[in-house]
Amino acid sequence: MALSVGDQAPDFTVKDTYGNVVTLSSYIGKPVVMYFYPKDDTPGCTKEACGFRDSYSEYQNKNIVVFGVSTDNESSHQEFAAKFNLPFPLLADSDRTLVKAYDVDGGGYAKRVTYVIDATGKISHVYTSIKTETHATDILAELGL
Repeated sequence: MALSVGDQAPDFTVKDTYGNVVTLSSYIGKPVVMYFYPKDDTPGCTKEACGFRDSYSEYQNKNIVVFGVSTDNESSHQEFAAKFNLPFPLLADSDRTLVKAYDVDGGGYAKRVTYVIDATGKISHVYTSIKTETHATDILAELGL
């Protein structure tokens, strides 16, 4: 079932780029931008990740947490994050638990979808039509930040 604005974001516990455990409910009180992408180190995914990297200080200044999510494993995420100096965590969804819970399963990879989750844990924005080069700044603009 597709998730919509106003839905409670499904809670989860997964490991990030470096094996740290990340639980969504521990971020209640802060907005979260969780962008799903198909594969580490591919052209569109790299443009999108680098856009978030380049805008990351603006997200931090607004106390917004950023997570990238794909079905790649921790090792792949480590290489991708190091190669492009990504300052935010990438969540390793190797078992596809998140892509299923957030209805972004593209049949073995994550569809390119972004959810903005407000400080109460509800979905405030869903982006399915994404320009990878400008997505991070487009979100900031739409949120009025």
